[in-house]
Amino acid sequence: MEQTRALGRTNLRVKRIGFGANAVGGHNLFPNLNDETGKDLVRTALDGGVNFIDTAFIYGLGRSEELIGEVVQERGARDRLVIASKGAHKEVNGQIELDNSREFLRGEVEKSLKRLKTDVIDLYYVHFPDGKTPMSEVAGTLKELKDEGKIKAIGASNLDFQQLQEFNADGYLEVFQSEYSLIQRDAEKELLPYCEKNGISFIPYFPLASGLLTGKFTKDAAFDDIRKDNPQFQGETFLQNLEKVDKLKAVAEEKGTQTAHIALAWLLSRPAVDAIIPGAKRPDQLKNNLQTLDVQLTEDEAQYISDIFK
Repeated sequence: MEQTRALGRTNLRVKRIGFGANAVGGHNLFPNLNDETGKDLVRTALDGGVNFIDTAFIYGLGRSEELIGEVVQERGARDRLVIASKGAHKEVNGQIELDNSREFLRGEVEKSLKRLKTDVIDLYYVHFPDGKTPMSEVAGTLKELKDEGKIKAIGASNLDFQQLQEFNADGYLEVFQSEYSLIQRDAEKELLPYCEKNGISFIPYFPLASGLLTGKFTKDAAFDDIRKDNPQFQGETFLQNLEKVDKLKAVAEEKGTQTAHIALAWLLSRPAVDAIIPGAKRPDQLKNNLQTLDVQLTEDEAQYISDIFK
């Protein structure tokens, strides 16, 4: 498999397996996280040749950015990395609110630069729409920041199709991030074709459908985290998903690899998907994700896998 690729129309060249760093300092997202383990994850990523790290303010309310900044500085690794971050969330009286205003996003980029200990963020996304600020205006704010050299590339995340088109009215959008996996295929209707047509990189999140596509669950599995409210993990739907994953397992066994690697390699075979950013809570999981780059899928195999989950 091709190991690296440029993001969209940018000159940011990334290893196609990056690292989604929400478990680095994301104490508000996961119980019992340890900051030192988080820093070890970043070190493991760097040692494994990962050059694309994805973070956000909401991962620990800035803590993820701080820990990444510390390790990158410690390793002197800034010039060989593409760092992506995202903003839109703010804490108001203990509650999280969304803000896409020009003043807010400009301020957030300045804070992210300090936390990451850098003078430029390679890729900056608006993380969620706030429902008030026109998307074309948000794109204009990020274009300003790009022109000023504070960010190198403009991203947007979690937009519906209408918002995506509005954001890209002036052609500023370079990278788009949304949920996409073998299980969650909604992006194929409009979002992916639009990105492909307009030269925008599509970065899927939840590429393993919150662990469902790893093949590690049995029908007796019980969940006490965000998965317990996810319909894909409930009742008949969950059992049907497990049957499909069993077929995926068979493909993996035939190719001498793991189920998760096949699910991730399938994503990398999709148009516009230039890179993926699987998360990890332990260094061994991160190393394991990188083995995906050794998997070669033929067009027929990719189609067969696609059909299992249609």
